[in-house]
Amino acid sequence: MTGPASGGWRIGVDIGGTFTDVVLLGPDESVTPLKVLSTPPNFGDGVIAAIEVALERAGADAGQVAAVLHGTTVATNAILESRGAVTALITTRGFRDVLELGRLRRPKLYDIDWEKPRPLVPRERRLELDQRILATGEILEPAAPESIAALVAEIEGADAESVAVCLLNGYAAPDEERRVADAVRQALPDRFVTASVDISPEMREYERTSTAVVNSYVGPVVRRYIEDLDAALRAHGVHAPFLIMQSSGGLIDAGMAGDRPVQLIESGPAAGVIAVRKLAQRLELEHAIAFDMGGTTAKASLIEGGEPFTAAEFEVGGGMNAQRGLSQGGGYAVRVPSIDIAEVGAGGGSIVWRDEGGSLRVGPQSAGSTPGPACYARGGTEPTLTDANVLLGYLSPLALAGGRVPIDPERARAVFGDLAEAARLDVLDAARGAYAIAVNSMRGAVKAVTSERGRDPRGAVLVGFGGAGPLYAAELARELGIGTVLIPTHPGLFSSLGVLVADIERQEVSPWSGDWDDHAAVEARYAELQRTGTGVLLANGHAADEIVTERIADLRYRGQRSELRVSTRGGTVDAEVLDDLRQRFHVAHERTYGRRAADALVELVNLRVRCTAPNPVELAAFDQPDSAEDREPQVRLCYFGAEHGTVETPVRTRAHLSNTPLDGPMIVEDMDSTTVVPPGATCRLDAVRNIVITWPAEENR
Repeated sequence: MTGPASGGWRIGVDIGGTFTDVVLLGPDESVTPLKVLSTPPNFGDGVIAAIEVALERAGADAGQVAAVLHGTTVATNAILESRGAVTALITTRGFRDVLELGRLRRPKLYDIDWEKPRPLVPRERRLELDQRILATGEILEPAAPESIAALVAEIEGADAESVAVCLLNGYAAPDEERRVADAVRQALPDRFVTASVDISPEMREYERTSTAVVNSYVGPVVRRYIEDLDAALRAHGVHAPFLIMQSSGGLIDAGMAGDRPVQLIESGPAAGVIAVRKLAQRLELEHAIAFDMGGTTAKASLIEGGEPFTAAEFEVGGGMNAQRGLSQGGGYAVRVPSIDIAEVGAGGGSIVWRDEGGSLRVGPQSAGSTPGPACYARGGTEPTLTDANVLLGYLSPLALAGGRVPIDPERARAVFGDLAEAARLDVLDAARGAYAIAVNSMRGAVKAVTSERGRDPRGAVLVGFGGAGPLYAAELARELGIGTVLIPTHPGLFSSLGVLVADIERQEVSPWSGDWDDHAAVEARYAELQRTGTGVLLANGHAADEIVTERIADLRYRGQRSELRVSTRGGTVDAEVLDDLRQRFHVAHERTYGRRAADALVELVNLRVRCTAPNPVELAAFDQPDSAEDREPQVRLCYFGAEHGTVETPVRTRAHLSNTPLDGPMIVEDMDSTTVVPPGATCRLDAVRNIVITWPAEENR
């Protein structure tokens, strides 16, 4: 992968619901940041336009670009907006209703009006094949060619654009399932075909079926987006490698991403977590919470010991992506490597409304970039959190995003005036109420990745970023009892920085059903996975000596449904390595669930290998000041609720801060985001230009 020392420019792009963020890193480590409104439904148009503007500002030519690195929400949007392909499913006779049955879980236990999401493949396109694979991998009845041909004819008659193949116990005999998928590909070469064992070769029939279906459902949409964007880049003179962020936090070649689009579901959010991971490693933070708030959603993730938590599976399509027990059942299960991210529908564009009981609510509906918040004067007619922040004085009443988005505060006042009147509130109290409701919603997301994981959030540092994250980070920290908040450089573009510093990654997984005391057999399986993963990176031009491999095991106690992932220590697997793995699983289980059991109850479920080609770019490349910081300090009236009232508040940039702590209230404006330092808090600038906000112990709740 091309590094900054090679003489090329690197472009990091992240698309959000409201803004598209672009960061250019030059060969001399010069940084050109840019934030523009997104262009739904053709998000690629906004990417190309933003890259052109950024290159012009940097004085660079398209031919000098060495790499384009992209975090995208196109796969998630295809599901949330029901814009995926017409999909068919081929499965074992008697199992066509696995998608319908699911896991019989309800995310809203007492909501009698709640309905399960409709399967992405309706029953008439779920086709049954006469064949049977036993759990041992023995093929009791192979699929006959004439039976496959009959299903192919049905698929043609249904005009299905995509096909998912998932056979009962297919993970135990993957070649048999691939044989069926290859026959479909040969007969229907213009269809997108997924074999479940190529995406999620693990047991659990529903999860594997759902993952394969999601991959095929979003496949044509994602592949078209990637191909169109790649073609547009080349048409504009950019012939550099094009890589895309995966849900696991590693980059993958765009062509390979088109074959496994399900691995891009959490692409955008993962990029921000990777940036926080790099920051935590740089500052040697043992515990850090990544808090990312954009235009549509707010996300939280936990970094522990310099590494983010990973999720065995998550759900998409239930409004917000969910990854943990009580919230499952509202979406479509996806079982691929992913960073553990909790998400709530509270972003800058989230609409503020009143429910039937007259109470204020925030989101999950969002004004997005079109029409956007009312204060953008682009046709928005409903109050949003951005409008609330303008009224409260936290956001500039003139313009955002370095002047690219003009602000009309009177429009914000008008839409909030109607809401406040209906709620019998003062306009400022209504706006502050919306702010407080959003903080409460985000608190739930942070607890989901800390308290529900057996971790105390009070021992962590909260890293706030995203276009709206720094507006809320300090208040959120106070509510959680967190004493220190970091606002990194370029906070509103931090996810774009994440793709610029992320590693190239390939993960492989294999189920394990044998005796795991047979360390030679375990070593042989690990070695096979490692050869496959490194082979992919070698084929993409990476040198063997730069590839780093990590071996991981999914472990559980006998009788449990869920596993914990534990990394092995050392190289070749032997009895000592396996015993160490058991002991560290006991420790991880006790920390997460409060109990441990006997060694004999530990089961090995899956073996995983993560192969990475480390990125030569470090966060230190982005430490330099932005030219937008060269402004005189100002003063603005800000409302901090009934406790503090309206206060004349200094408005500064990062250039006005130093290592000497200053008392809040204060507003710190970056080109791409705005930081609120509430009354009672202090802020300073650390050695690498992070804004450090601290709360006295008595202020923490």
